[in-house]
Amino acid sequence: MIRRILRLAFAALALMMLCAQAYAAEKAVKPGIEVLRDRGFDILVGKKVGLVTNPSGVDSKLRSTIDILYHAPGVELVALYGPEHGVRGDVYAGGKVSDTKDEATGLPVHSLYGSTRKPTPDMLKGIDVMVYDIQDVGVRSYTFISTLGLVMQACAAEGIEVVVLDRPNPLGGNKIEGNYVEPGFYSFVSQYKIPYIYGLTVGEFAEFINEEGLNKGQKGNEPHQKCRLTVVPMEGWERDMLYEDTGLPWVLPSPNIPFKETPMYYAAAGICGELYGFMNIGIGYTLPFQLFGAVWLDAVKLKEKLDSYGLEGISFRTIWFKPFSGSQKGQLVQGLQYFFTDYEKARVTETQFYVIQAVKELYPDKGAFDIISGYGLFDKVCGTDYVRLQLSKGYKVADIQSYWRKDEDSFRALSQKYHIY
Repeated sequence: MIRRILRLAFAALALMMLCAQAYAAEKAVKPGIEVLRDRGFDILVGKKVGLVTNPSGVDSKLRSTIDILYHAPGVELVALYGPEHGVRGDVYAGGKVSDTKDEATGLPVHSLYGSTRKPTPDMLKGIDVMVYDIQDVGVRSYTFISTLGLVMQACAAEGIEVVVLDRPNPLGGNKIEGNYVEPGFYSFVSQYKIPYIYGLTVGEFAEFINEEGLNKGQKGNEPHQKCRLTVVPMEGWERDMLYEDTGLPWVLPSPNIPFKETPMYYAAAGICGELYGFMNIGIGYTLPFQLFGAVWLDAVKLKEKLDSYGLEGISFRTIWFKPFSGSQKGQLVQGLQYFFTDYEKARVTETQFYVIQAVKELYPDKGAFDIISGYGLFDKVCGTDYVRLQLSKGYKVADIQSYWRKDEDSFRALSQKYHIY
């Protein structure tokens, strides 16, 4: 009797697992590279192809887009182009990428993060079409979309078609936060007049900047050049999906974005991370962008202060940790780990501003802009100096909130016509 019950239990469990697998397969998103493959690589057949990619350019079985196109029938892949971190992801954040040769294919690899960030005419010789396939994180300061724009610019000048293989926005397609970039603050980490979180897939984004005349170089002061652009859309993606809903494996697009949830934490803490000498945000530890800590901090008091603000959709817990590299390396740091308990309600980017406010209220002599060794890229990633100047006066988020939110509705209305999904 017991054996029969056990057999029935195991059979029921096996059936549940099969149903779960079938459901997951049904819900799985098909990225652009798989859609292109299903179409027999129709738009690339008979052409010499260049490819901008990195390790995140894979299909759902983790096969590299490099290898897929290299072996695609009728397609001649002739050159690779490496953004920040390189084609194979072997260069750390900020490190220069060198021209080299790809060991697996023998193809030349042209660096787009070394002496130039925009392909030169010589780099594009012999190319009929340029393919772009990199996992984006949905945040303006993440440099791969800047590389995309410069590639589109260069290809437009040479009459070369650009094909973008679309991928999910890990922040979903509805979240929009932050102000537009102001004149004088355009840079490689704020290259477009868009909010900090922009709610578009990389394919939608490419269409948007191409059609709206926003592709004006790193400084935003060059003539816009419209390229011949084709977007290969995904199948199965919906705007309310986070990455965990896609059924796709997450391959880190850069060293400090290791998990599928990390992009939302990058958006919530990355700006604060540009205040050198203020706090450790988990870089150099196992939870990049998910921590706020310092050796002089009282974690319990900071949690109490932040909890008192009643911030929607976010919770904090105390943590003690020792960074193994970077800021405050080897020292016992105490601080907070945070979680988004209701992502839709949370004002993700404002998290870091409230931390700055709370620290100042608890430690009047530890104002972020008073103790830092330099604010580095802070203004650039904010797209303005207004945030820093206003916060440094009274350290109140209320003083910058209307400014930070002022462009969100207009961008939402403008960008909707480029929605593919």
